[in-house]
Amino acid sequence: MTTEAITEAAGHCRYTYRLRLSTSARSALEAEWERARWIWNECVAKSRAVHAHNRATGEKTTCGPVQLAAMLTEARKVTPWLAEGACVPQQQLIHDFGKSRAKALRDVKARLPMRQRAGMPKYKKKREALPTLEYTRRGFRLKDGRLHLAGGIVVRPVWSRELPGSPSSVRVCRDAVGHWWASFVVPAVTEQLPATGRVIGIDWGVKETATTTSDDHDLPHAQHGKTATQKLARYQRMAARRRPAKGQPGSKGYRKAKRQTAKLHKKVARQRQDTARKWAKRVVRDHDAIAVEDFRPKFLAKTSMARKAADAAIGATKTALIEMGRKHDRTVHLIHPAHTTMDCAHCGARAKHRLPLSERTYTCTACGAVSPRDKNSAHVMLVRAGLNPASADRVRPEPPPGVRRCELGIPLVHEGEDSRWAATSPASTRPSAPNSPPGTAS
Repeated sequence: MTTEAITEAAGHCRYTYRLRLSTSARSALEAEWERARWIWNECVAKSRAVHAHNRATGEKTTCGPVQLAAMLTEARKVTPWLAEGACVPQQQLIHDFGKSRAKALRDVKARLPMRQRAGMPKYKKKREALPTLEYTRRGFRLKDGRLHLAGGIVVRPVWSRELPGSPSSVRVCRDAVGHWWASFVVPAVTEQLPATGRVIGIDWGVKETATTTSDDHDLPHAQHGKTATQKLARYQRMAARRRPAKGQPGSKGYRKAKRQTAKLHKKVARQRQDTARKWAKRVVRDHDAIAVEDFRPKFLAKTSMARKAADAAIGATKTALIEMGRKHDRTVHLIHPAHTTMDCAHCGARAKHRLPLSERTYTCTACGAVSPRDKNSAHVMLVRAGLNPASADRVRPEPPPGVRRCELGIPLVHEGEDSRWAATSPASTRPSAPNSPPGTAS
């Protein structure tokens, strides 16, 4: 079974395991989720009622987690059905609701565009919302290889590997395929690897997912999504033919088609994740320092390359590389993508015009160097990170005579800059040239 290890802030990570449930445990978890979903919907209704009251009267009545938790305590006293469930996941649900509502209010106060706002919490519908229950340390325990949850629920995780430490919380959830999972939060543990003395620069692309300064570590486009296109289209047509009218429950055939579609999407996502992790492990194992383009592929969704860019899974691959670098205590430099396709990695000169995507060979007008476009960008990552492998002392190359270094787009090292970065952890990621303009696709 697959096991996920996802890095979080504050030195913690998640280990996710598949759950084997008995019929009674499955029924108990579903009943627990029905109570939690009812509480969430009551919180949404209360929040909207308070908002409408404040607009009508001009008052400033609050509806935060403290008031909602007090209402939950009173409701459990008078509602036996609600009191049958454990209070830990119910209180955690109110805590999550408060964070979601606070984030939405902050976005409104900051006057962010509507497309960037998180949005206020909405009602969770019975047939659409996926069960998610959060248990803190006092709501679960591990005994004899089994997970004991508050309320007398006992489940058996598939221990594909051992937990590195004592978990502080666990999230029990069900995905769209119908599989149940337990995600434990544990302290992050660093696994040291032997030093290699090598560095690598990485440039992201669409034709090849990752182009590096080492030919042996280039990542070709795996095309997992393209392979599953025909089968996915078939399942989507089946779901479209069986789509129910608005307000009507879906038929058994419709739910089956939706489940098959979700299962195929899950398979493709796992294939992409597996490819990304294996490649990231190989890169991290063979290099001490990594200079990677801090590329944001979101804008590609509005271009003609949207389908192929999404299939490349650049964001997931970059995340896997950063997580693997943290796990094995490797230095990962995040380089701003501005002008990385216009700068020359040999002399530092910058082209006067942006190169079109159809031009795949970079020719420097200053020094005459000719190299593949993506390979040149990968070497630029090393230069900007101060990891130029052409010099033993790791200094940036000298610019052509009569040209200042700052005119070439190579950031200058100001006094105190090295000491500022040296204070950070060796495995921490840091951006380069944060005030540069947004980059373009390479």
